[in-house]
Amino acid sequence: MLAFIIRRLAQSVLVMLFVALIAFVVFRYVGDPIASMVGVETRLADQEIMRDRLGLNDPVILQFLRFIGNALQGEFGISYRLQQPVTELILSRLPATLELAFASATIALVFGLVLGVFTALKPRGFATGLIMAISLIGVSLPTFLIGIGLIYIFAVELGWFPSFGRGDTVDLGGWRTGLLTESGLRSLVLPAITLSLFQLTLIMRLVRAEMLEVLRTEYIRFARARGLSQRAVHFGHALKNTLVPVLTITGLQLGSVIAFAIVTETVFQWPGVGSLFIVSVQVVDVPVMAAYLMFIALVFVLINLIVDILYYVVDPRLRVDGGGSGK
Repeated sequence: MLAFIIRRLAQSVLVMLFVALIAFVVFRYVGDPIASMVGVETRLADQEIMRDRLGLNDPVILQFLRFIGNALQGEFGISYRLQQPVTELILSRLPATLELAFASATIALVFGLVLGVFTALKPRGFATGLIMAISLIGVSLPTFLIGIGLIYIFAVELGWFPSFGRGDTVDLGGWRTGLLTESGLRSLVLPAITLSLFQLTLIMRLVRAEMLEVLRTEYIRFARARGLSQRAVHFGHALKNTLVPVLTITGLQLGSVIAFAIVTETVFQWPGVGSLFIVSVQVVDVPVMAAYLMFIALVFVLINLIVDILYYVVDPRLRVDGGGSGK
């Protein structure tokens, strides 16, 4: 087990270094950050002074090593646009993004598992056909179109929920949350549903397909022949074995919730990290863009590491193979 974790940690470090290289190389040469910081009347001599102060005239290798060293300390420089530390900007907007991602992931997991199991146990029912038909919306329609549709129906026509913003927030020792206020909860509903629909549909269809396959296996027939109740067969045997292959895909989808939050935050003007990244791209704010990519990569790497460990714990075949290879 320890060797498995060390191996995965080493792979995670290599992935982060590769992502750091891509983030640095791509965004270092996209546009001119000095042009976004100064006006047209600024002299060329003053622009060169700013380049020297920001280290943009240093060799590329030195800039990359400086970037890695600062990133290990949680320092990503100063925002070219706002003239504030990038780490502080991201941390100030991180609670909004994490709360939106947590709410969306919860909706996707709960409803995805429940609907997936239901449609698998009753594959020919009318409700199953209706659910599968409606689920095509979550797969086919783009996120921004779903968000606009929900805004039109529930915010403009019905007036049940706000169409933009985060609502009132409460400061809990540096963490500003909207989960403790009525307006904050109402503002979270539409963005959370919009962001969760694609993941919900994917999880539901994956659980349904895997469970239908498991229900056709020999050991399920043997369990029924032993006289076990339908509840024990479905949830004690079939669902447990269904979750093994679903675990990896579900974990990666939870990571993509934060990455896909860019579109949702833009549609609903949600003050999260994704909207900060969009504005930074428009003004070529290189430090913020690089820090955001590193943040997303870290989220995926951590989730993938946790999923691998859980997969190792759930599936005994991996432990047997690992033990054999170690001997």
